[in-house]
Amino acid sequence: MLWWLLLAFGALLAIAAGTALWAFHSLEGNIRTDHAATRELDAHAAERPHAGTGKARNVLVIGEDFGSGTGNARSDTVLLLHLSGDGERAEAVNVPRDIVVDIPGCRTPDGTTSEPQHAQFNWAFQFGGAACTIRTFEQLAGVRVDHHVVVGFEGFADIVDAVGGVEVELAQDEHDPNVGHDLSAGRHLLDGEQALAYVRARVYVGDGSDLNRLLRQQEFLGRVYEKVTTQGTLANPAKLYPVLAAVTSSITADPGLDSLDALSALVADLRAVPDRGVTFHTVPTVPHPERPNRLTLDQQLADELFADLLADRPLPERA
Repeated sequence: MLWWLLLAFGALLAIAAGTALWAFHSLEGNIRTDHAATRELDAHAAERPHAGTGKARNVLVIGEDFGSGTGNARSDTVLLLHLSGDGERAEAVNVPRDIVVDIPGCRTPDGTTSEPQHAQFNWAFQFGGAACTIRTFEQLAGVRVDHHVVVGFEGFADIVDAVGGVEVELAQDEHDPNVGHDLSAGRHLLDGEQALAYVRARVYVGDGSDLNRLLRQQEFLGRVYEKVTTQGTLANPAKLYPVLAAVTSSITADPGLDSLDALSALVADLRAVPDRGVTFHTVPTVPHPERPNRLTLDQQLADELFADLLADRPLPERA
């Protein structure tokens, strides 16, 4: 999902440099810098994979969701954006939240250290924020994360409201009380709150799987992208600024990506990739043999994918 978010609104970030100076500084100030993650990663530098020697870059994009009423921040969506060293490929690799993995001991928000444990991947963010998620992924994949961006889901709702809502059409009634999703069959113009429930819905929608929800999220963000790019938002400052404000307010980034200039440069690199070089992948998994509704790595295929990322080789399409 968040790959689409960056793709859809990256053009807007790039345009920000051409807005009035006051607007630029206002938007720049919305982006938060994740100094805590930087300090924690530096403290564990010796255990991290070595940085690549080429020009390839790995950006971990984390969708932050406050637990549907629990008050605990978890990474609802995580993907690795791999930009090849030659600029010809941008590969978005989704990391399913329900993979059961080894999570290291991480510094918690109250300053203590959590116990290492074998748990589902998205718990790492709850234990220790972006740094814990990055360390867990690097331990799992052996691939170093160069930069990270956290995108808050509450900001996502503001984005939908800023574009005037997004239309969906349902073949049948959908209800998921876990996230407040309740829509009848037919066509609906969703506001931000309704859209947030729509993309969070899982247990009572479709087959109830996380992968099914990811497909819904990607489809919905495609609709947002289409609305932004076809209804004059880019050329209308009055429409553009609220969208930019919502986007920038939802972003927390490491010190290398915490400015409009840095994010715009990243997006420019993404947009320069030929269409054929933009591909989408998911870390290969199989059902967990002991934990219902959880996943474990399809070890051979996952090892091949991680090795290709590490060597900056094109990732093969898989059925």
